[in-house]
Amino acid sequence: MVLPVHDVNPVRRFPVVTLSLIVANVISFLTTPAANVCELNAFLYEWGAIPLELMRNEPLQVVPTQTCGFGPPSYDKQVALSVLFSMFLHAGWLHLLGNMLFLWIFGNNVEDRLGHVRFLLFYAAAGYVAAYAFALSDPTLNAPLIGASGAVSGVLGAYLVLFPWARVWSLVIIIPLPLPAWLVLGVWFVLQWIYSSGYAVEAGSVAYLAHIIGFLFGVLMAIPLRGRRPQRRRVQ
Repeated sequence: MVLPVHDVNPVRRFPVVTLSLIVANVISFLTTPAANVCELNAFLYEWGAIPLELMRNEPLQVVPTQTCGFGPPSYDKQVALSVLFSMFLHAGWLHLLGNMLFLWIFGNNVEDRLGHVRFLLFYAAAGYVAAYAFALSDPTLNAPLIGASGAVSGVLGAYLVLFPWARVWSLVIIIPLPLPAWLVLGVWFVLQWIYSSGYAVEAGSVAYLAHIIGFLFGVLMAIPLRGRRPQRRRVQ
């Protein structure tokens, strides 16, 4: 197990978008209804990205209700926007904190290289590509797809291309070691591929394929920026 905790890679500007995304995700999680399982399930079907809906571009006709039953939706769902909303929904504290840890460690440097606006657009695009690609792989699935993992995976792919030799302090089992980013993120990607292939029991209901697609999208988008260095600001 390799868990990154901090990278040695200074930035030139404050990562306002990365920090704002983290805050938005935490607030969204804290305000997600959790009074009972039925209420939460109904909420996730309303705001989560459902592969069957994405492929048909229309909402489900029958959905779970807050009273643990089933019936027609009482809301007007915008299917395309559900992908965006789903990026701010998480299944639990471990899901949330894991995504936010990776976003904070690797997002600030990618934002520094892309700029605030381009980074925000890139983050959203990675999330959309990951969600729709996963929907294509299982177009009849009618369970909500939630979490920032697809978008964060795109950030990891971009970081790998832009800063492959940056040192990342990581816990290897329980031992802290400074490892190159290519090794940390390479191990992460291989694990996602193993889980998505069904070779590991831990795969469960996690959309590992969305992680892989998001990561590859980030790699492809960052390749044109490889080798470029942002110009330093000149003060007159």
